[in-house]
Amino acid sequence: MARGVFPWATLVQRHPRRESVVSRGKTTPSAPEVWIFVEGGGSTREVQAALRLGFSNLFTKALGTRRKPSVIVSGGRDQAFKEWQRALKTNPEKLSLLLVDSEGPVPEGAAPWACLQARTGDTHWSKPQGTTDDQLHLMVQAMEAWFFADRDALLRFYGKDFQPGALPARQDVENIPKPELAKALAHASRDTTKGSYTKHHGFALIGQIDPAKLRAASPWAARFFDHLLALCPAR
Repeated sequence: MARGVFPWATLVQRHPRRESVVSRGKTTPSAPEVWIFVEGGGSTREVQAALRLGFSNLFTKALGTRRKPSVIVSGGRDQAFKEWQRALKTNPEKLSLLLVDSEGPVPEGAAPWACLQARTGDTHWSKPQGTTDDQLHLMVQAMEAWFFADRDALLRFYGKDFQPGALPARQDVENIPKPELAKALAHASRDTTKGSYTKHHGFALIGQIDPAKLRAASPWAARFFDHLLALCPAR
């Protein structure tokens, strides 16, 4: 095997042709465990646990009875990238994916690695040898954009004093500028009993949105969930 080439790289790209194991005299499909490294969650275990639970709840709704991925909350954006790279080397038998904010608009048809490398501040984000574009997934333009895909979830979370009319009316959530996302959420929720939107609210909200609504509103989210479904077999 060539140095730096991970044994499952082609599996990720082609949506796996899986090896088989023998169980009770029958041949059954097996698949590598999926690890998802997620940006966010701060530096404390308590806060990271809240975000991990939120994403785990979202993936459970999206995958149903399929095997669930392990969620690794990594704190800052660069820290997530470093931990993902480390896992590629130390745990090559796992299918390690990276899920981060795009931090800005993404041109239609853009490749994820090329998109990040073109962004000021991300020029050091080079695709590791032996990996594929399928291992990098983007929340465009930030995690908060996903909440705009399910405004019913926002209303349920914040209650009757939430003001959905204060949110941008556009349905193409990926084109809402990042600076407007948290600002609009804070304005719409300012009179609720929970108070104005904070990142801690986001950690709970991510687990309450409807994956189907998210897929419909965000092509990059649809790409992510399509890939996740291909990698996580039915039980």
